[in-house]
Amino acid sequence: QVHLVESGGGLVQPGGSLRLSCAASGSLFSISAMGWYRQAPGEQRELVATITRGGSTTYADSVRGRFTISRDNAKNTVYLQMNSLKPEDTAVYYCNARSFSSNTYWGQGTQVTVSS
Repeated sequence: QVHLVESGGGLVQPGGSLRLSCAASGSLFSISAMGWYRQAPGEQRELVATITRGGSTTYADSVRGRFTISRDNAKNTVYLQMNSLKPEDTAVYYCNARSFSSNTYWGQGTQVTVSS
């Protein structure tokens, strides 16, 4: 089992920045990749960014160049640095972990609101 706890969401003006954190605990040896997803009201949950155990990253086209996913192995934490935020980035952001056996784990989500 893997337990994920997100933090760092909030209200920010357009053009501003936020950093989300995801602290992982449990069977961390089983994790092959971690990532961030988001879900806006009335929309499907969508992939934002992922980082593999080997450090490879992927980004959604809508956030590439503005968001950066990173990790601190010593703290078992994954981060999502979000810059140049736009109103359309408003959503609940979820941390995700995927195991080598294809089990999927989710955090409880953190709200990000971009508004003036």
